[in-house]
Amino acid sequence: MSFQRTKKVAGRMFAGAYHSIRAKLLSWFLIVTLIPLFSLGALSYYQSARIINSQFGKYGDNAVAQLEQQTSSTLSRMKQTAETIYSYLLDPSRMGIGNQAPTTYRDILEKNDFESLLKSLRTQLTAGIYIITTSGYYYGENNLDVAKLDRIPLWRSKPKAYAGTYWLGFYPQDHFIKSSDSGNRSVIGLAVPIHHPDKSQDGSIILIEEYAEELLQMFRQFEEDTHAHLQISSPDGTVIYETDAAYSPKDSDVTWSRTLAVNQWTLEARIPAKAFYQSSGIIRANTMKVAILSCLLAFGIAYLFSSRFTSRIRTLKDSMQKVSFGKLDTRTPIDGRDELGSLDMSFNRMVTGIQELIGEVERSERLKKEAELRAFHYQINPHLLFNTLNSIQWKARLEGAEDIRLMLYHLTMVLEGNLDISQELVTLRRELRMIEHFLKVQEIRYGEVFRYRLECDDSLLPYLIPRMTLQPLFENIFFHAFTDGKGEIDMKIRVDGDDLVLSLRDNGTGMKEEQLARLFSPEVKRKGRGGLGVRNADQKFKLHFGPLYGLTVHSVKGEGTAITIRWPKKEESDDVGNRQN
Repeated sequence: MSFQRTKKVAGRMFAGAYHSIRAKLLSWFLIVTLIPLFSLGALSYYQSARIINSQFGKYGDNAVAQLEQQTSSTLSRMKQTAETIYSYLLDPSRMGIGNQAPTTYRDILEKNDFESLLKSLRTQLTAGIYIITTSGYYYGENNLDVAKLDRIPLWRSKPKAYAGTYWLGFYPQDHFIKSSDSGNRSVIGLAVPIHHPDKSQDGSIILIEEYAEELLQMFRQFEEDTHAHLQISSPDGTVIYETDAAYSPKDSDVTWSRTLAVNQWTLEARIPAKAFYQSSGIIRANTMKVAILSCLLAFGIAYLFSSRFTSRIRTLKDSMQKVSFGKLDTRTPIDGRDELGSLDMSFNRMVTGIQELIGEVERSERLKKEAELRAFHYQINPHLLFNTLNSIQWKARLEGAEDIRLMLYHLTMVLEGNLDISQELVTLRRELRMIEHFLKVQEIRYGEVFRYRLECDDSLLPYLIPRMTLQPLFENIFFHAFTDGKGEIDMKIRVDGDDLVLSLRDNGTGMKEEQLARLFSPEVKRKGRGGLGVRNADQKFKLHFGPLYGLTVHSVKGEGTAITIRWPKKEESDDVGNRQN
């Protein structure tokens, strides 16, 4: 099923492309251009990759052969030195050296002759030549600490009985009496046991050490040049040298291997297939880049070529798309009097007719909105005026004219804000000032029994808010939430992205869930004035800014009520410009 569906979709796509003039031109132009291009690129890549891989393989093989030659040369030189010393010690015409410190004059002469031979065998690369006897006494330079020889791993693990040569591999030369004598330089060592029952040196060991820095430097240079993992191992599997970096051998690795004729050490270099073919990969990547650039160039040329035939159709299509997005002032330029020119004229007439119809609808909606705003505004609740007048009479009888004057002043400010219908959107500064006058009236009425706290940054004061939307909310607090005016009111105004968010909280009596559910319902017939101010305020925000904005109310019986208002940020200059338009 899925295959049939995919086939059907692909058929539709190709059928649509077939009916497009531009698609036809682009397709044929790209086919004619890209087939030779990709063929030439593939052939060039194949030939170049084959040559590069062959040369890199030969380079690696020659480099390993050179390492094998240098290592063999060093080992052969050390072995030849050991054989010369061994022949000297087993010469029947010589008395030979003892296994203890010389005590007689003849022993001293023999010792001096033997050490003169050792000195003559030294070269610039010789790190040390010693004869270590079974008693622990040794011949050679007076700087060796025999007890420290166990620091050499292969010396420590050498068998007690062995014949021939015993190669110690690479290690730091840190077995001198004074550590400053050697500086822990890297050396390669050879140990040769002496077997001659008739000689006193039977069981002694010839120890030859040569500096290995140059040899190790060659190893590291090879590793750096080829990114290969180098390993030297003895016939019994002991690793003599290995690249420091961790490595997991794979069957796909490219391997170069040599066996040293001197001691049968195996020198093996392994390089991952990915690293070996890296050069050919670079060639492939560059070939692909050139091919992509060539495709883009071919596509650009084909696009320009086809644009000469389809530009007018594309212009009409773009104009229709703009109109579909709501840009009704779009018009298509009329070029020529052919069929496309007639189509352009018909399109322009159609858009003009649509624009006129939408203008009529907008004017009707604006008149309807203004009528609704006036209807909400003129639902003035006389309760405030009646209660204030009663309070003025009560205060006049009990305290005197000064409180009456203050109450009349603040009442006048509040009524002025209510009755001024010249602006439906006012600044937050003006609306908050009306709230202050309203609270002054309540303070004179009830006394200083309530607390009001406001958090609002001064930068938010120029933003606009529908007129007289906060005063009905505060009025509800004093007439429904507080008992005898006692309580706490917290109001906070903050910015949330492109919107303003006002939070108004009180700790009054709160509302039940059923009262909260009926608060915004227009079908519920209200008794008295409860909730009318909240619903009117919500409608004002929705009429001015859209249905996504307005009030949300959360209340718990006995704990208080929280009202949140969200509306978009809009400054006074923007509103003035909209009214002028």
